[in-house]
Amino acid sequence: MRKLKNSELDRLSIDDFKTVKKTPIIIVLDNIRSLNNIGSVFRTSDAFLVKKIYLCGITASPPHKDIHKTALGSTESVNWEYAKDTLEVVEKLKKEHVKICSIEQAENAMMLNNFAPEPQTTYALVFGNEVKGVSQNVVSASDMVIEIPQYGTKHSLNISVSCGVVIWDFFSKLNPN
Repeated sequence: MRKLKNSELDRLSIDDFKTVKKTPIIIVLDNIRSLNNIGSVFRTSDAFLVKKIYLCGITASPPHKDIHKTALGSTESVNWEYAKDTLEVVEKLKKEHVKICSIEQAENAMMLNNFAPEPQTTYALVFGNEVKGVSQNVVSASDMVIEIPQYGTKHSLNISVSCGVVIWDFFSKLNPN
């Protein structure tokens, strides 16, 4: 076996990315403090054709060298917007018939492996602060809470890892081929 060169990967150009049909996923980052995490979320969102990212509260926005370090140019391909208030974004998306899913550990949360996305539905996946998680007011306003099952000794995953796991899970369930 031989590793492929980047030129052999047949990736989209930025212009093509902007016009291709997107996965019906919107990412909402609720007060993320790590610029490297933000960049990683952009990169994962590019990989799986996420529609848009909302950067909320203290979440930094591009251009920034520490976001760029992990985003590797994906801030140019993925559509994004800054909003001061996460709850306002959630309420706006709900009015647009987007289903709001906070990714959190909460009472009556559905385990990710048991979740089946509905066809013809756009989902907003809300990821929270590295220490405090998704704000309680946002969890309360969500249509549902989805939890990533964990079986070790730790109580949580890094935000960029959580985002990668959940986006991949949704993408693979929405695109079974």
